[in-house]
Amino acid sequence: MLASYNLEISALSCHGNPVHPDKQIAAEYHGVFVDTCKLAQKLGVKTIVTFSGCPGDCEQSKRPNWVTCAWPSDYSEILEYQWNDVLIPYWKKAADIADSFGVEKIAFELHPGFCVYNPRTLLRLRKAVGNILGANFDPSHLIWQGMDPVAALHELKGAVYHFHAKDTAIDKYNTAKNGVLDTQSFENMIDRSWVFRTIGYGTDIKLWKDMISSLRKIGYDGAISIEHEDGLMSPREGLEKAISFIKEILIKEQPGAMWWS
Repeated sequence: MLASYNLEISALSCHGNPVHPDKQIAAEYHGVFVDTCKLAQKLGVKTIVTFSGCPGDCEQSKRPNWVTCAWPSDYSEILEYQWNDVLIPYWKKAADIADSFGVEKIAFELHPGFCVYNPRTLLRLRKAVGNILGANFDPSHLIWQGMDPVAALHELKGAVYHFHAKDTAIDKYNTAKNGVLDTQSFENMIDRSWVFRTIGYGTDIKLWKDMISSLRKIGYDGAISIEHEDGLMSPREGLEKAISFIKEILIKEQPGAMWWS
Protein backbone atom coordinates (compact mmCIF):
# COMPACT_ATOMS: atom_id res chain seq x y z
CA MET A 1 0.00 0.00 0.00
CA LEU A 2 2.82 2.40 0.84
CA ALA A 3 4.50 1.73 -2.49
CA SER A 4 1.25 2.36 -4.38
CA TYR A 5 1.13 5.90 -2.92
CA ASN A 6 4.89 6.49 -3.33
CA LEU A 7 5.35 6.62 0.45
CA GLU A 8 7.99 5.19 2.72
CA ILE A 9 8.65 4.90 6.46
CA SER A 10 11.62 7.11 7.26
CA ALA A 11 12.17 5.90 10.83
CA LEU A 12 10.62 4.09 13.77
CA SER A 13 10.47 5.82 17.16
CA CYS A 14 10.79 4.36 20.65
CA HIS A 15 11.17 7.32 22.98
CA GLY A 16 12.01 6.07 26.45
CA ASN A 17 14.70 5.84 29.13
CA PRO A 18 16.46 2.45 28.95
CA VAL A 19 19.05 3.59 31.52
CA HIS A 20 16.42 4.55 34.11
CA PRO A 21 17.71 3.85 37.64
CA ASP A 22 14.61 1.74 38.37
CA LYS A 23 15.74 -1.58 36.90
CA GLN A 24 12.21 -2.69 36.03
CA ILE A 25 11.44 0.54 34.18
CA ALA A 26 14.80 0.37 32.37
CA ALA A 27 14.14 -3.25 31.35
CA GLU A 28 10.73 -2.33 29.93
CA TYR A 29 12.18 0.50 27.85
CA HIS A 30 15.05 -1.72 26.71
CA GLY A 31 12.52 -4.33 25.63
CA VAL A 32 10.71 -1.73 23.53
CA PHE A 33 14.03 -0.76 21.95
CA VAL A 34 14.79 -4.36 21.01
CA ASP A 35 11.27 -4.90 19.66
CA THR A 36 11.61 -1.73 17.59
CA CYS A 37 14.85 -3.05 16.09
CA LYS A 38 13.11 -6.33 15.24
CA LEU A 39 10.21 -4.47 13.61
CA ALA A 40 12.64 -2.26 11.67
CA GLN A 41 14.25 -5.37 10.24
CA LYS A 42 10.87 -6.74 9.10
CA LEU A 43 9.93 -3.40 7.50
CA GLY A 44 13.33 -2.70 5.96
CA VAL A 45 13.66 0.53 7.98
CA LYS A 46 17.25 1.53 8.75
CA THR A 47 16.76 4.37 11.26
CA ILE A 48 15.44 4.36 14.83
CA VAL A 49 14.66 7.58 16.71
CA THR A 50 14.99 7.52 20.49
CA PHE A 51 16.42 9.27 23.56
CA SER A 52 19.81 8.65 25.15
CA GLY A 53 18.12 8.30 28.52
CA CYS A 54 19.29 9.58 31.88
CA PRO A 55 20.48 7.46 34.84
CA GLY A 56 20.23 8.37 38.49
CA ASP A 57 23.11 9.76 40.52
CA CYS A 58 24.25 6.39 41.90
CA GLU A 59 23.39 2.69 42.03
CA GLN A 60 20.80 3.29 44.77
CA SER A 61 18.87 5.99 42.87
CA LYS A 62 15.16 5.67 42.22
CA ARG A 63 14.72 8.48 39.70
CA PRO A 64 16.79 10.06 36.89
CA ASN A 65 19.03 12.99 37.75
CA TRP A 66 19.71 15.47 34.94
CA VAL A 67 22.79 17.53 35.73
CA THR A 68 22.74 21.14 34.48
CA CYS A 69 25.76 22.70 36.18
CA ALA A 70 29.39 21.91 37.04
CA TRP A 71 29.52 23.08 40.65
CA PRO A 72 29.37 21.98 43.46
CA SER A 73 31.65 19.08 42.63
CA ASP A 74 28.88 16.58 43.47
CA TYR A 75 27.48 17.24 40.01
CA SER A 76 30.69 16.44 38.14
CA GLU A 77 30.93 13.21 40.13
CA ILE A 78 27.37 12.33 39.10
CA LEU A 79 28.27 12.90 35.45
CA GLU A 80 31.30 10.62 35.74
CA TYR A 81 29.09 7.84 37.09
CA GLN A 82 26.31 8.40 34.55
CA TRP A 83 28.54 8.44 31.50
CA ASN A 84 31.29 5.96 32.34
CA ASP A 85 29.38 3.43 34.44
CA VAL A 86 25.96 3.46 32.78
CA LEU A 87 25.43 5.40 29.55
CA ILE A 88 28.43 4.38 27.44
CA PRO A 89 28.34 0.69 28.45
CA TYR A 90 24.60 0.47 27.77
CA TRP A 91 24.73 2.05 24.34
CA LYS A 92 27.70 -0.04 23.26
CA LYS A 93 25.58 -3.14 23.88
CA ALA A 94 22.42 -1.56 22.44
CA ALA A 95 24.29 -0.52 19.28
CA ASP A 96 25.40 -4.12 18.77
CA ILE A 97 21.79 -5.27 19.16
CA ALA A 98 20.57 -2.70 16.62
CA ASP A 99 23.30 -3.70 14.18
CA SER A 100 22.35 -7.36 14.50
CA PHE A 101 18.87 -6.50 13.19
CA GLY A 102 20.13 -4.39 10.30
CA VAL A 103 19.54 -0.99 11.90
CA GLU A 104 22.16 1.39 10.54
CA LYS A 105 21.29 4.60 12.38
CA ILE A 106 20.18 5.31 15.95
CA ALA A 107 19.07 8.94 16.03
CA PHE A 108 19.02 10.55 19.47
CA GLU A 109 16.62 13.42 19.94
CA LEU A 110 18.67 16.16 21.62
CA HIS A 111 16.32 16.59 24.55
CA PRO A 112 16.87 18.29 27.93
CA GLY A 113 16.26 15.92 30.81
CA PHE A 114 18.44 13.29 29.13
CA CYS A 115 22.23 13.01 28.97
CA VAL A 116 22.33 13.82 25.24
CA TYR A 117 20.73 17.25 24.85
CA ASN A 118 23.11 19.29 22.67
CA PRO A 119 25.77 18.73 19.96
CA ARG A 120 28.63 18.33 22.45
CA THR A 121 26.92 15.52 24.40
CA LEU A 122 25.78 13.77 21.21
CA LEU A 123 29.28 13.84 19.73
CA ARG A 124 30.77 12.62 23.00
CA LEU A 125 28.56 9.51 23.07
CA ARG A 126 29.02 8.98 19.33
CA LYS A 127 32.81 9.03 19.75
CA ALA A 128 32.59 6.48 22.56
CA VAL A 129 30.15 4.11 20.84
CA GLY A 130 30.50 4.60 17.09
CA ASN A 131 28.93 6.22 14.05
CA ILE A 132 25.74 4.18 14.34
CA LEU A 133 24.75 6.96 16.78
CA GLY A 134 23.61 10.29 15.40
CA ALA A 135 21.08 13.04 15.95
CA ASN A 136 17.37 13.35 15.49
CA PHE A 137 17.60 17.11 15.07
CA ASP A 138 14.61 18.86 16.65
CA PRO A 139 15.36 22.61 16.73
CA SER A 140 12.57 23.31 19.23
CA HIS A 141 14.63 21.85 22.09
CA LEU A 142 17.72 23.81 21.10
CA ILE A 143 15.99 27.16 20.63
CA TRP A 144 14.81 27.49 24.21
CA GLN A 145 18.25 26.52 25.51
CA GLY A 146 19.69 29.52 23.67
CA MET A 147 21.41 27.67 20.83
CA ASP A 148 21.51 28.68 17.19
CA PRO A 149 20.04 25.70 15.28
CA VAL A 150 22.04 26.60 12.17
CA ALA A 151 25.33 26.55 14.07
CA ALA A 152 24.29 23.28 15.71
CA LEU A 153 23.54 21.69 12.34
CA HIS A 154 26.98 22.56 11.02
CA GLU A 155 28.56 21.22 14.21
CA LEU A 156 26.74 17.91 13.57
CA LYS A 157 27.68 17.56 9.91
CA GLY A 158 27.62 13.88 9.02
CA ALA A 159 25.76 12.97 12.21
CA VAL A 160 22.21 14.22 11.46
CA TYR A 161 20.11 11.10 10.86
CA HIS A 162 16.56 12.50 11.16
CA PHE A 163 14.84 15.88 11.47
CA HIS A 164 11.79 17.00 13.46
CA ALA A 165 10.02 20.13 12.25
CA LYS A 166 8.83 21.79 15.46
CA ASP A 167 9.16 25.36 16.70
CA THR A 168 9.49 27.13 20.04
CA ALA A 169 8.16 30.53 21.03
CA ILE A 170 10.18 32.37 23.67
CA ASP A 171 8.24 34.79 25.89
CA LYS A 172 10.83 37.52 26.36
CA TYR A 173 9.11 39.03 29.40
CA ASN A 174 8.76 35.77 31.34
CA THR A 175 12.28 34.77 30.33
CA ALA A 176 13.64 38.15 31.44
CA LYS A 177 12.12 37.55 34.87
CA ASN A 178 12.80 33.85 35.40
CA GLY A 179 15.17 32.51 32.70
CA VAL A 180 14.54 29.47 30.52
CA LEU A 181 14.70 26.65 33.09
CA ASP A 182 10.92 26.54 33.47
CA THR A 183 9.24 23.68 35.33
CA GLN A 184 5.69 25.01 35.02
CA SER A 185 3.04 22.94 33.22
CA PHE A 186 2.89 23.33 29.44
CA GLU A 187 -0.80 24.13 29.91
CA ASN A 188 0.24 27.42 31.55
CA MET A 189 0.92 29.21 28.29
CA ILE A 190 0.63 32.66 29.86
CA ASP A 191 3.36 32.45 32.48
CA ARG A 192 5.80 29.99 30.91
CA SER A 193 9.11 31.30 29.58
CA TRP A 194 8.69 29.27 26.38
CA VAL A 195 6.23 26.93 24.68
CA PHE A 196 6.34 24.60 21.69
CA ARG A 197 4.62 25.89 18.56
CA THR A 198 3.85 24.89 14.99
CA ILE A 199 6.75 25.85 12.71
CA GLY A 200 6.65 29.53 11.79
CA TYR A 201 4.72 30.46 14.94
CA GLY A 202 7.76 30.56 17.22
CA THR A 203 10.64 31.83 15.09
CA ASP A 204 10.64 33.64 11.78
CA ILE A 205 10.75 32.15 8.29
CA LYS A 206 14.35 33.31 7.78
CA LEU A 207 15.62 30.93 10.46
CA TRP A 208 13.72 28.02 8.93
CA LYS A 209 15.05 28.84 5.45
CA ASP A 210 18.57 28.90 6.90
CA MET A 211 18.01 25.53 8.58
CA ILE A 212 16.70 23.94 5.37
CA SER A 213 19.66 25.38 3.46
CA SER A 214 22.06 24.11 6.13
CA LEU A 215 20.60 20.62 5.89
CA ARG A 216 21.47 20.67 2.20
CA LYS A 217 24.95 22.04 2.92
CA ILE A 218 25.81 19.31 5.42
CA GLY A 219 24.54 16.57 3.09
CA TYR A 220 21.27 15.65 4.81
CA ASP A 221 18.66 14.43 2.36
CA GLY A 222 16.26 12.59 4.66
CA ALA A 223 12.77 13.23 5.96
CA ILE A 224 11.46 16.47 7.40
CA SER A 225 9.12 14.99 10.00
CA ILE A 226 6.37 17.30 11.29
CA GLU A 227 5.87 17.01 15.05
CA HIS A 228 2.82 18.69 16.60
CA GLU A 229 2.98 19.90 20.22
CA ASP A 230 1.21 23.26 19.83
CA GLY A 231 -1.18 24.04 22.68
CA LEU A 232 -2.91 26.80 20.71
CA MET A 233 -4.16 24.84 17.70
CA SER A 234 -5.54 21.40 16.92
CA PRO A 235 -3.30 18.66 15.48
CA ARG A 236 -5.10 18.89 12.14
CA GLU A 237 -4.69 22.65 11.87
CA GLY A 238 -1.08 22.42 13.02
CA LEU A 239 -0.33 19.74 10.43
CA GLU A 240 -1.98 21.69 7.62
CA LYS A 241 -0.17 24.90 8.52
CA ALA A 242 3.17 23.10 8.87
CA ILE A 243 2.78 21.44 5.46
CA SER A 244 1.95 24.79 3.86
CA PHE A 245 4.94 26.41 5.55
CA ILE A 246 7.37 23.65 4.54
CA LYS A 247 6.23 23.73 0.92
CA GLU A 248 7.38 27.33 0.69
CA ILE A 249 10.87 26.75 2.08
CA LEU A 250 11.80 23.21 1.02
CA ILE A 251 14.66 22.94 -1.48
CA LYS A 252 13.55 20.24 -3.89
CA GLU A 253 16.10 20.21 -6.70
CA GLN A 254 19.85 19.90 -6.88
CA PRO A 255 21.54 22.81 -8.66
CA GLY A 256 22.67 22.36 -12.23
CA ALA A 257 25.29 24.48 -13.96
CA MET A 258 25.85 27.86 -12.31
CA TRP A 259 25.01 30.87 -14.45
CA TRP A 260 25.79 34.53 -13.87
CA SER A 261 24.67 37.56 -15.79
